[in-house]
Amino acid sequence: MNLEFFGDGPALVIEGEQRLLIVTDLHFGIETDLAAHGLHFRSRSNERLEHLLKTIDSADPDLLILLGDIKHNIPSLNRQEYYEMPGIFNAIRSRIPLKVFPGNHDIGIERYLISTELQPRDGAIIDGVGYLHGHMYPSPHLAGHLIVVGHHHPLFSLKDDVGCSLQAPAYLRAGLNINRLGMITRPEKTSLTRVLFMPSFNEIAGYDILQIIKNPFSPISRCMNTEEAEIILADGTYIGPISSLQPDETD
Repeated sequence: MNLEFFGDGPALVIEGEQRLLIVTDLHFGIETDLAAHGLHFRSRSNERLEHLLKTIDSADPDLLILLGDIKHNIPSLNRQEYYEMPGIFNAIRSRIPLKVFPGNHDIGIERYLISTELQPRDGAIIDGVGYLHGHMYPSPHLAGHLIVVGHHHPLFSLKDDVGCSLQAPAYLRAGLNINRLGMITRPEKTSLTRVLFMPSFNEIAGYDILQIIKNPFSPISRCMNTEEAEIILADGTYIGPISSLQPDETD
């Protein structure tokens, strides 16, 4: 199994028997929600879709895996999503087959998908790797595999004494305590289950990695082994263990 990082996505290619392109958290329709909170932007859905299609062309995969939160509004569709989603999926299908693991923002997304595209919300294994959005407990069948999730929007931040000097989308990789997650498996498989949190494809969605560690907000993030967590930038640059970013309280 080979991993290839596309920093301009951000997107990930995992190649085994198939070449899979993984993208998460596009959040089409986010502009309407921002407007409801007094922040007015024109829709960037066309640019976001074009960026996705260019990423597909560049990666040249056999299959596209969308790890949820394709749309943004909850608990239903907003007007922007209602009119934009059919064209978005048609454009993707014109390039490549796809599988969708629905996220917590994807209420109603089923109406735009065909049966073979819709995947279980608690995850499934494709070509030896587990996938799900990441907002709920994973299926026990994913134990013993690398599990790739979205939902958390990890963002790497370096700060100096006066403020933030660098922010960049990043991956967070860690082991999982599958006993705490209730994932029944053979004892010898316990140490082999790892999670890879993917950065958001949406250009305005991000959440500080240190906050994910300190204030986990999903079953998976609450059950990761933080002492071995590592940071990888969107282009594949290895930053190091999370401990290297945390302040030394002895200083």
